Amino acid sequence: MASITQTAKGWRAQVYVRGVRDSQCFRTRREAAAWGAARESELREAASKPAGETRSLRDALERYRDEVTPTKRGRRWETLRIESMLAQGMLPLDKPIGRIEPDDFNAWRAARQREVQAGTVLREFGILSAVFETARREWRWVAANPVADVRKPPAPAHRERIITRAEAHAMLRALGHTPRRPPRSITQAVAIAFLLALRTGMRAGEICGLEWRQVHAHHCNLPVTKTVARDVPLTPKARRLIERMRGFDAVKVFGVSAPTLDALFRRARRNAGLDGFTFHDTRHTAATWLAHRINVLDLCKMFGWKDPKRAMTYYNPTAADIARRIG
Repeated sequence: MASITQTAKGWRAQVYVRGVRDSQCFRTRREAAAWGAARESELREAASKPAGETRSLRDALERYRDEVTPTKRGRRWETLRIESMLAQGMLPLDKPIGRIEPDDFNAWRAARQREVQAGTVLREFGILSAVFETARREWRWVAANPVADVRKPPAPAHRERIITRAEAHAMLRALGHTPRRPPRSITQAVAIAFLLALRTGMRAGEICGLEWRQVHAHHCNLPVTKTVARDVPLTPKARRLIERMRGFDAVKVFGVSAPTLDALFRRARRNAGLDGFTFHDTRHTAATWLAHRINVLDLCKMFGWKDPKRAMTYYNPTAADIARRIG
C-alpha cells in the first residue's frame, strides 16, 4: 500500500514494489492516495511481466554502456559508438527487447551502409551482438540473440598502405625533425615516435603509454596492448631514438597523448601535401620492412599475433622482392 505523508507543500505519495520505488507530491491527500493506488497497481503489473516485455533496446544499450563498457580497454571508443547508436534514430530503440527480431536490423543495416563504411557497420554489429549476449546470459532479458541471424556486410579488405621512404622524409620535415638531437617541442617528439613506430611496429597507444621503467637494454615491455602483452625487441637505432627522449618527461618516454599525436601527425601530413595514410600504417610498413629480415614466427612474436596468418596481412613484398631472394 502506498505511504501518504504530509509535507510543507501538500501530500507526498510513496510506493515501493519489488525493488522499484517511486513518489510524487499532490495538493490534496485524496489525489495522493489515488495516484499511489494506481501507480502501485502499474508497478505490480509490470513486475509480473518478463523483463523482455518491459525493457527496451535503449535500456539494454544504456545499461551495457554504464556497466560493461567501463571494464574494457577500448571503453572510450565503445562509449562513443554506443552514444552514436542511441542518437541515430535508426534502431528500434524503444521496442521491447524481447520482441526484437533479425528483420528489425535489416533496414538499419541498409541505412547505415549508405552513410558509413562497412567496417563501421561491422563494429556496430559487434556491439549490438555483445549487448544481446549480455542481456541473454547475465540479465536474463532475452532467450536468444537476434543479431546472430542477421546478414552482415562483407568485411572490408585489409589496408595495404605502405608509407614510402620519400613520404617518411617529407613527414619528418613537416614535423620539424632534427636528426640526432633531443626534441624541443611536442611536434618533434611526434617525429621521433613516428620513426620508432617505423622501426618497431608499435601502435600509437603503445608508444604514447610507454614508460621509462618499461625500457630495457634490448627490448620494451608492453604489459597492456590491444591484444596480448609482449616484449618488443629494440635494434641499436631504435634504442638511440628512445634515448633521445631522455629528459622530455619524467615518467612517460614521449610525454604525449594518443589523441595529440594523431592530431599533430594529421596536421603535418596536410602541411606536407600528403594523403592516404595514417599513423597506424607505420605498423604495416614496419612489418613489411622487417619481413625481409626475420622469419614469420619471429615477426608474429614481435607484433603480438597469435595466428601466423596475421603476418600475411602486413607482409606485402613485391614479386621483384621475392625474385631477388630466390636468386
